[in-house]
Amino acid sequence: MKKLLVTSFFILAVMQAAWSQSDSLLPVSALPDSSDAPVKVYKFDIKEQIAPPVWRTTQKAFEAAYEAGADLMMIHMNTYGGLVDAADSIRTKILGSRIPVYVLIDNNAASAGALISIACDSIYMVEGANIGAATVVNQTGEVVPDKFQSYMRSMMRSTAEANGRDPDIAQAMVDPSIFIPGVSDSGKVLTFTTSEAIKFGFAEGKAQSIQEVMQLAGHENYEIIEHTLSPMDKVINFLIHPAVSGILIMVIIGGLYFELQTPGVGFPLGASVLAALLYFAPLYLEGLATHWEVIVFVLGIILLLVEIFAIPGFGVTGILGLLMIIGGLTFAMVESFGDNPLDVNLMPLTKAFFTVIIAVFLSLGISIYLSQRLFTTTTFGHLALDTVQNKNEGFTSANKVYSSMIGKTGTAYTMLRPSGKVLIEDEMYDATALSGFIDSESPVEVVSYQTGQLFVRKAKAAEA
Repeated sequence: MKKLLVTSFFILAVMQAAWSQSDSLLPVSALPDSSDAPVKVYKFDIKEQIAPPVWRTTQKAFEAAYEAGADLMMIHMNTYGGLVDAADSIRTKILGSRIPVYVLIDNNAASAGALISIACDSIYMVEGANIGAATVVNQTGEVVPDKFQSYMRSMMRSTAEANGRDPDIAQAMVDPSIFIPGVSDSGKVLTFTTSEAIKFGFAEGKAQSIQEVMQLAGHENYEIIEHTLSPMDKVINFLIHPAVSGILIMVIIGGLYFELQTPGVGFPLGASVLAALLYFAPLYLEGLATHWEVIVFVLGIILLLVEIFAIPGFGVTGILGLLMIIGGLTFAMVESFGDNPLDVNLMPLTKAFFTVIIAVFLSLGISIYLSQRLFTTTTFGHLALDTVQNKNEGFTSANKVYSSMIGKTGTAYTMLRPSGKVLIEDEMYDATALSGFIDSESPVEVVSYQTGQLFVRKAKAAEA
């Protein structure tokens, strides 16, 4: 019996080993083929000025691509450039991507758009497209000082090096003094056409659509996932645009100014509070504004109100309040890094500061101008009471009974030190002694009357 059991176990073991070996000897084609699965391509557009809304969209797109298990990120670009700090953030995000990033330049990738494109693993361009012209300019189109150009040159070089592209060519897109024989020898900022970009290794090919890009990249089986913005995303992107932020700051400051010019709590204060909420809320939700920046702003408002209503003149409290208001508004626009809330990038901080300062001065200037115009014009009706009640027309605050008391005599009902009560013709009145004190029950004479108050002196009979 024991021999039978041992023999049975031996036969089962041999069969199991043979079975396992037969599985390993199956032809490769019989195994599940992962290549049959389509390549997941996550696509989003950059077809506007490079600014905080585009940086926010880029962050959201990469998060969604990772969650969807995308194999490839595709950017469809057409932009004339924008803010360097936003472009730098997007560039860094692309360079640190866990999946390859392709870009299709549909007509334009100028300035900040060129920086973002060079950060991508592969660049494709439509016929007639351009890439380059990355010189840093201000809002009027004038070239800014060389220290800003130096920073841009360095970013272009390092970005090109990271993806195996010629760093000198990338630098020539910023600096017209760069001489590259056969490439950039005209003394002007370098800009490539589609064919030139392909020739000098700055583009992988020419394509008219995303589908052509995928074919050129060797992906026949693919699935494109489009990135879409929710209504809330569109609202937040609108509110965090620098121009909109500047307008909200103007409403905040202008509302406070008009509220201080009018009694009570009314529409200007409500507009200022609403603008403050619209300014801080999206920045707070996006992680740009934190608790301390909101608190600093509110404390600045409180100190300014204390200076205006509780402390005569304008001194340290008011100046500190203004600095805290400007500081809160400025730091709320800038992304903090690390645990230190003051550890921020200097370039975006400078731009945020000047945005706030310009908005504050514009708001004060416009508010002063409007306050002078609105309350003196009749175009929108009479916003302020302009009726004058002249005394010669019978308007007076004087009471006829009090006026008739002048010259009459009476008795001090209380001691006047100098104010007190007097009794005249069996009626009691408030009175003030013109000089010195008057004892009670002393005879008095009414000399004058002002603002509901009789002014008296000791009667002549008593002085004699």
